[in-house]
Amino acid sequence: MEVVIEMTLPRDAESAPLARHTLDASLRGLGVGSDVRADIALALGEACANVIQHAVSSAAYEIRAQLDPGRCVVDVIDGGGGEAPQSWTGTHDPVHDENGRGLTLMHAFTDDLEISGRADKEGSVVHFEKSFD
Repeated sequence: MEVVIEMTLPRDAESAPLARHTLDASLRGLGVGSDVRADIALALGEACANVIQHAVSSAAYEIRAQLDPGRCVVDVIDGGGGEAPQSWTGTHDPVHDENGRGLTLMHAFTDDLEISGRADKEGSVVHFEKSFD
């Protein structure tokens, strides 16, 4: 079974928990284990937090999640206004920094992480994938 979830959410702090709970409920319904669901929730929460903090010209952002039999693919899409998107370089952020560990966490808890600019509009796309194995 394939499940596709699309959400358009306001760029505020209340939207991140709603996104995490919605995706987690679908994953749980498909029988995905709690450890994998926790990894996905952490990565989604970090991606949402980045949008909420940095995409200052966006009133809303989008989340698209595709749940296949063996994996979850998520895109978090914003309308821009903040700093240019960073690409994952594989370097780790200093442990004692107060901010900036989100990319490191997302990379550590997913199988694939890509951050890119949108091709046709201003803004960024955070794309990550996580296998259910």
